[in-house]
Amino acid sequence: MAGRAIHHLLRRRLHSQSTAPPVLSPLISNIDQKGVESAGIKSLRALALLGAGVSGLLGFTTIASADEAEHGLSCPSYPWPHKGILSSYDHASIRRGHQVYQEVCASCHSMSLISYRDLVGVAYTEEEVKAMAAEIEVIDGPNDEGEMFTRPGKLSDRFPQPYANEAAARFANGGAYPPDLSLITKARHDGQNYVFALLTGYRDPPAGVSIREGLHYNPYFPGGAIAMPKMLNDGALEYEDGTPATEAQMGKDVVTFLSWAAEPEMEERKLMGFKWIFVLSLALLQAAYYRRMRWSVIKSRKLVLDVVN
Repeated sequence: MAGRAIHHLLRRRLHSQSTAPPVLSPLISNIDQKGVESAGIKSLRALALLGAGVSGLLGFTTIASADEAEHGLSCPSYPWPHKGILSSYDHASIRRGHQVYQEVCASCHSMSLISYRDLVGVAYTEEEVKAMAAEIEVIDGPNDEGEMFTRPGKLSDRFPQPYANEAAARFANGGAYPPDLSLITKARHDGQNYVFALLTGYRDPPAGVSIREGLHYNPYFPGGAIAMPKMLNDGALEYEDGTPATEAQMGKDVVTFLSWAAEPEMEERKLMGFKWIFVLSLALLQAAYYRRMRWSVIKSRKLVLDVVN
């Protein structure tokens, strides 16, 4: 009898727990409805955030494409051997770069800040530079009669100008003005990489890009259309030292020459900086030793307080 009573009570308890009271039924349905609504709101928020992210990405891509078209393609970073803290110029490359400038670039571009004497001891001997300068004629004067005259060039003369003035340069180049190359690697953002990428970056325009007659497509030039044609081609000249005159080699050499022209004091500045760092390091060691010797006695003293006497 006791077992049957216990079994009956357990069945009634389980039955009462499985059936919810009528008062709680609306609350349960209301909670379920709110849960469905909150899930829908979360889905809408997720979709809105996803749409905003896609719109932002598309907008950034559009801005990047417009910036690339306006300012040119970003240049790669090349490992120039003279960019190290204690690195110097490759003087053989400077000599080859000067040959590239003379035979390829000098017909249009000037280097008005460079004199022949600047090449002495850098790429040529003094006799070689004197013979090179004597090949040009310089208008000088006035003489004793007040007239201008021509004379052979000398070490103190600047490199000759390809055009008499800017108007003549623009007329000869279809309205485009070839810039002076004396400081070109300093005048352009990321100068050395930019000049090298520009000289070696000519290619056919992509589909949908039209270049008007007289211009050439170069993605590294702002706007993509440049008046200067491709000037560096494999075998365009013969180096004096027998180095193969590939497009990349000529570009590297002329950029090295232009880097030296823009910053001829770099090697001396680095050497002077290294000397000063060495001297200041010795002074620092001496000051540290003097401080330790002078103050070690004072810092190691012990003060004994005699409270009795």
